Amino acid sequence: MPLFLFDVFGNASIGVYSLVNDRIAIIPPQVPESKRQKVEEWLKVKVVATTVGKSVITGALACSNSNGVVLSPFATEDEVEAIKSASDLNVTVMDTKKTAYGNLVLANDKGAVADPRLDRGVVNKIGDTLGVEVVSSEIAGLPYVGSLATATNKGVLAHPMLKGEERKVLEDVLKVPVDVGTINCGIPYVATGLLGNSYGAVTGLLTTGPEMFIIGQALDVVK
Repeated sequence: MPLFLFDVFGNASIGVYSLVNDRIAIIPPQVPESKRQKVEEWLKVKVVATTVGKSVITGALACSNSNGVVLSPFATEDEVEAIKSASDLNVTVMDTKKTAYGNLVLANDKGAVADPRLDRGVVNKIGDTLGVEVVSSEIAGLPYVGSLATATNKGVLAHPMLKGEERKVLEDVLKVPVDVGTINCGIPYVATGLLGNSYGAVTGLLTTGPEMFIIGQALDVVK
């Protein structure tokens, strides 16, 4: 069962500090190499050890799929180069007042859902970078969709208060089944404590057995 418990800096909110797609994971260089290697092994990706905007909260400040990476306006040239040198993904540094793109965008390789407060031009730029259609929507009546769900090319786990019409949007845009659940012993902001791709999932170390079961079913990582 490729579903593992993990922490970053002793914190179960692993999705705040890191992000992953089917090709790379971005993890702060301050995380010990031995732990970065575990993610590489578990999720079958190349780990890029870099900050974003000189901050360790890379998962909050960037969003990605296997086509591209959208970065906070604070991202530096060195950080962009680190990502580009490790992959051939499109990398875009956004020129906006918004910074936490990991919280604002939910994406897989089939589509993306964006915070409805984002301007159309910004949404189009995200779509160009990720190479997918981007639709504006909420999750559980809240706009920061990137923090409220985790999407892979196999499934989505979303906030337990997901509405029926929101579920339909997610299924139509991301083209995968959608389920609901929590992480880290009842936290509904799923993406703050869950990393997943087509090869497996890594969840915060406070996640309970029943939560892990639902995660495994939702992201189709239980063998």
